[in-house]
Amino acid sequence: MDSLRALAAQLGIADPFGAGFFSVLVTFVTALVFTWLFIPRLREFAVQAGWADQPNARRLNKEPLPNAGGLGIFAGFMLSIIVAWAIRPISVELVNIQVLAIMLGATIMMFLGFVDDRVDLSPASRLLVQVLVAVLLMVNGLKMDFNAIPFLPTLPDAVNDPLSTVLTILWIVGLTNAVNLMDGVDGVVGGLGFIVSMVLLITAAQFPDRAAAVVLLAGLAGACLGYLRYNFNPSRIILGGGSYLIGFTLAAVSLLGTLKVSAGASLLVPLIVLALPVMDTTQVVIGRLRRGIRNPLGHPDKTHIHHRVLARTASARRTAVILWGVALLCGVVGMLLQGVPPFVVLVAALTIGLCLTFVALRRVRAHERERAAELN
Repeated sequence: MDSLRALAAQLGIADPFGAGFFSVLVTFVTALVFTWLFIPRLREFAVQAGWADQPNARRLNKEPLPNAGGLGIFAGFMLSIIVAWAIRPISVELVNIQVLAIMLGATIMMFLGFVDDRVDLSPASRLLVQVLVAVLLMVNGLKMDFNAIPFLPTLPDAVNDPLSTVLTILWIVGLTNAVNLMDGVDGVVGGLGFIVSMVLLITAAQFPDRAAAVVLLAGLAGACLGYLRYNFNPSRIILGGGSYLIGFTLAAVSLLGTLKVSAGASLLVPLIVLALPVMDTTQVVIGRLRRGIRNPLGHPDKTHIHHRVLARTASARRTAVILWGVALLCGVVGMLLQGVPPFVVLVAALTIGLCLTFVALRRVRAHERERAAELN
């Protein structure tokens, strides 16, 4: 028993038999199992309702593909947080309010993406809603503090406050759209959401003031993994507006904390682990501006990193796996720079890799059974 506790301590788990670890485990499993079981039923309803992306020059599907996968992730994520809250209510009132703000913001983002899939909202209207959601977080205390960011000079309050406000809006809106723009190849964003959630979860577990962040990340990680079971190529369902939900939640949770020093330091890991979508968005925007496109976010094309990798590999599966590997490598670097013990980083990387391998193989085998049934 003592050896088990010692091993758990090395992994950042204070008490493997305590209510804290139990609530995190239940949150992850609840999100995973519910999403895994719910998505096939959601897919059937989406087909009947006509919620599907039609084949076009930018998409890989050859037939209409249900685009309600984000609703499955949203339902699994929300249910798991409610279950966790019932098991172990968050005792700090401020954090309680901040968690509710994140959940409300995630709901709005999910609704925004869902509506956009149906009526094709203008970039300006999407941006306006995203900025308002960022403001919602700030009025509830979830705000980036420029003076808390490591390695940067300390500024007077008259400069720090407005600069921190601008940085917070850029952080929320930028990461939300960066993740959304990565959603072009089966499995990429679902896998990215799982990897980043797990990396941030493990990093947040090193800080005693970030228990709420750990629970939220466990719920998102479980929901993304459950969804990925049906989204690895050839996918049975795609995210739709769910990429907004994933990007926003990751950006918002990275701001969740009660200690100024940990809140500032916590921005280092998400910035590194999300380097792939950030770099992708940057090079796409710069490329479109160079081509004279005034509204770079309103003119989709095939210049994204996932499109370039797909062109070289000619395989959606290999493309997803390669980008998962890049994201995981970024996560490893981020954890090491944050001071996470190397043994914990190794265990985390292996666990993430095994989970992704498991769901990918389940999807491949399910597809083989589907093809065999069609032939018979």
